[in-house]
Amino acid sequence: MTGREIHELLDQAGVLPSKQLGQNFLIDPNMARWIVAQLEFTADDAVVEVGPGTGSLSEHLAGKARRLILIEFDGRLAAALRARFHGVPGVEVHHADGAKFDGRSLFKHRPLKFLGNLPYSSGGAILKNLLSRPQPFERAVIMLQKEVVDRLAASPGSKDYGVLSLRTQVNWRVEPLRTVPPEAFFPRPRIDSCVAVLRPRQDGLPAFDARLFDELIRRGFAQRRKQLKNQLPPGPDWAPLAAGLGLASTVRGEELTLAEWVELTRAFDTHPLKDCPQQPGELFDVVDANDQVTGTATRSDVHAKHLLHRSVHVFVFNKRGDLLLQQRSHLKDVHPGLWDSSVSGHLNTGEDYPAAALRELDEEMGIRGSDPSQIACLPASAHTGWEHVRLYQARHDGPLHFPCAEVQAAMWMPLEEIRAWIAAQPADFAAGFLACWNAAGL
Repeated sequence: MTGREIHELLDQAGVLPSKQLGQNFLIDPNMARWIVAQLEFTADDAVVEVGPGTGSLSEHLAGKARRLILIEFDGRLAAALRARFHGVPGVEVHHADGAKFDGRSLFKHRPLKFLGNLPYSSGGAILKNLLSRPQPFERAVIMLQKEVVDRLAASPGSKDYGVLSLRTQVNWRVEPLRTVPPEAFFPRPRIDSCVAVLRPRQDGLPAFDARLFDELIRRGFAQRRKQLKNQLPPGPDWAPLAAGLGLASTVRGEELTLAEWVELTRAFDTHPLKDCPQQPGELFDVVDANDQVTGTATRSDVHAKHLLHRSVHVFVFNKRGDLLLQQRSHLKDVHPGLWDSSVSGHLNTGEDYPAAALRELDEEMGIRGSDPSQIACLPASAHTGWEHVRLYQARHDGPLHFPCAEVQAAMWMPLEEIRAWIAAQPADFAAGFLACWNAAGL
């Protein structure tokens, strides 16, 4: 769209650009084409665009991506976008705040990419809402004021390095691509903007508790000139911990690298299973087709030889009726990185099913005092991993505490969203969960 076309669209929609809403509309068509090209989208991708405004970026995606999901805060512009793209297959427009939009509705659309000429006033909140773990995107291209992109990509020791840098970099590699001058916008902002591409971080950071990480970095930068040891919560003895990490005892938070912050988080993590995704030598009861014990074998032998054994799955629901899903750690020996039941696990030798359900609730999610009830019984088959499965349900509305080596993330999901997600992307889920889901008739 040219500048004249954008002015005409704004006039027709009755929109006077609002500084409070951070409305600065891109009017350079060549820049718009270049920004969209950085998505590297294909016809098989879905794209979520936040803050589409007049559609200067959207027009290069509509009818070309498999689905285009537009999230626009201004109701007048949302109406104009609906009218403009009416009849274009795969385009949907949401009149919504990107900082509050329910990202759970997006998982069913994977493979998915993110695009945003984000408002200056709320860009950080939008990134936190939609691009924090767990999130469904495999690539993101954003445009924000240059000073914010500098913070996203900042290195330790710089004035821009802080909580926003670490929150972003722990999940994404941030690459600033191009500065966009004020004259590319209407109205002209007083500062430069910058386009950046975000790629998922896949470089082998050890497993860590994401919520504990966030707590520690917030404390560490609350007063950035203070020594870190004076801002952290009670935990390990500081002097040997700092020495073990190769840090001076007087170090400040702004001096730690991302990897050092992760190691610090692991040191403060008190969960007994934080380093234990599974134990290959643990013993399981081996059973026959009638679930009668015939002997014992190690975990590794049971899986390698497809021996019949026992497990429990528990579906945990909250007061809204949402089901808790867990994303399995990438360290797991079976179905790494896939979404699974709220909790699941093998029975120990000599353990019965009800006791195993209670133990797994405690070990995997920190849920105690619940009263799970059995809702299904699944015979051993290839779909269950050769496990006889007892499926239970339980209710929980409190906090969760899971071991980072076993569980990468947890998310409460409405049942209708899970149904749509399974229908669209069954490969995102562990086979045992799918078998239990079908048995439960949800």
